[in-house]
Amino acid sequence: MQLALFDLDHTLIPFDSGMAWTEWLAARGVLPADAPQRHLDCCREYVAGRQDICGLHRATVAPIAHLDPVELERLAQGFAAAMLPRLPAASHALVARHHRAGHRCVLVTATTRFIGEVFASLFGLHDLIATESARDDAGHLTGEIVGDPCWGPHKIAHVEGWLARQAAPRLADCAFSAFYSDAASDLPLLQAVQQPVAVRPDERLRGEALARGWQILHA
Repeated sequence: MQLALFDLDHTLIPFDSGMAWTEWLAARGVLPADAPQRHLDCCREYVAGRQDICGLHRATVAPIAHLDPVELERLAQGFAAAMLPRLPAASHALVARHHRAGHRCVLVTATTRFIGEVFASLFGLHDLIATESARDDAGHLTGEIVGDPCWGPHKIAHVEGWLARQAAPRLADCAFSAFYSDAASDLPLLQAVQQPVAVRPDERLRGEALARGWQILHA
C-alpha cells in the first residue's frame, strides 16, 4: 500500500476544528453565547499542559450530548457547508497530488469522528482514523472516549489497527508512506513514515524538522 496520512487541525486546515464547530453552534443558538470562550479557555489549558487530550475532547463533545443522532447529523451537514469556503486551496492541491500518485489518502486526527468525517469528506480523502466518541444506548454522545484517543503515541496504534482491518501490510512495510502534521505531539508517527512533513510547525516540531532535514511547509 502507498499511504498519505494527514493531520487536521493547523495542518490541512489553518484553524482548530473543535473551536470552529463550537463557534458555529453558538452562532445558531444551539450552544450558549459564551461556549466559544469556554472552549478557548480549555484549549489554552491544554497548550499550557494543565489539560489532557481527553479533557479537550469532553470540552468539544459534552455540550452537545443532549442532541439526538438525527439532529447531530443535520447540524454536521450545515457545518460542512459553512466550512467549505474556509478550506485552503493549497491543502486541496496537496491532497490532489497524492491522489494522482495513486496514494491512499487518510485523515488521522485527534478530533472526534463526527467532526473528522466532515473534513475528510470535504477534502475527498479515502478514509478517516479519529478519536472515537462513546455513545449511550440511545445513540447520544457521552463526552467520553472509546479506547485510546487518536493522539500522540496512540496514533501509530490507530494507524496499525486500521491497516490490519484493510488486510494491508504494517506501516513499516508499506511501499510508500507520508505524514503531514503541525505538532510535536505527532513525532512518533512522523518518525515512523518514509516521508515526514512538518506543516506550519510548532516550535519544537520545527526544531526537530530542521535537525532531521524534514520538509517544512508554511502554507
